[in-house]
Amino acid sequence: MILSCTVRGCGAPLVRLERAYACARGHHFDTARSGYVNLLQVQDRRSNTPGDTREAVEARRALLDEGFGSALTASLVEMVEHARIPPGSLVADLGCGEGTHLRALVERFGFDACGIDISAHAAEAAARRHPAITWVVANADRTLPFADASLALVISIDGRRGADEIARVLASSGTFVIAVAAEDDLVELRSAVLGAAHAPDRSASVIAELGAKFELIERSVARETRSFDAQGLSRIATSTYRCARERERSKLEQIDRLEVTSSHHVLRFQRKLR
Repeated sequence: MILSCTVRGCGAPLVRLERAYACARGHHFDTARSGYVNLLQVQDRRSNTPGDTREAVEARRALLDEGFGSALTASLVEMVEHARIPPGSLVADLGCGEGTHLRALVERFGFDACGIDISAHAAEAAARRHPAITWVVANADRTLPFADASLALVISIDGRRGADEIARVLASSGTFVIAVAAEDDLVELRSAVLGAAHAPDRSASVIAELGAKFELIERSVARETRSFDAQGLSRIATSTYRCARERERSKLEQIDRLEVTSSHHVLRFQRKLR
């Protein structure tokens, strides 16, 4: 995986050294002991510790390890399989979290992959468990650390999407796969604790948002419902930042067991050729 320098106005290719990355212009980025590289520039963050907290990362990983999210993984694999992307192709996951979904794609298709997240805690967790993949701390909402037309596939799960930048880094035949929470995602938890029912359909706004650069090729819904005890419900709340207020936490603690649905619209786009 060839990365590009994120120093403003540079963009030169980064060469991987033994414990760092460096570009020909002298910009240097150390590799963390766990294996990820931090390319995040000061102007591209709003706090000293941006992104998911360590607690949120650990809670999400525990849920994924228990299989909650397997329907989404299966749908992502199916979408990518339909795109017929050759093994060894360069792919990136924007907002990769702790890396479970990207790892599944790499294991299935043999991609050369990079996961990007603004949270150092997420990148560290991903790098420790999946060292064969390149893990980067960067702001995927800003300039992506890749050369023009260098990627065959970009995925984004519950993340923001910079259409112009993604179109820049995708090859002319490149594929963009998005997963966005569906109307009934966590509906039981939201109803029991927040007093909310179904959320709005976000897929329509995503399709409209990307319409100038991308053509929708395929869509599906990844849905699963599982029963959770109090510990599992607490993990869901922590990983999604729901039930954060004291009143909501108090309601959550009164629930011994609850069936909870995870539901996502999965959308496959092709880059438009002008």
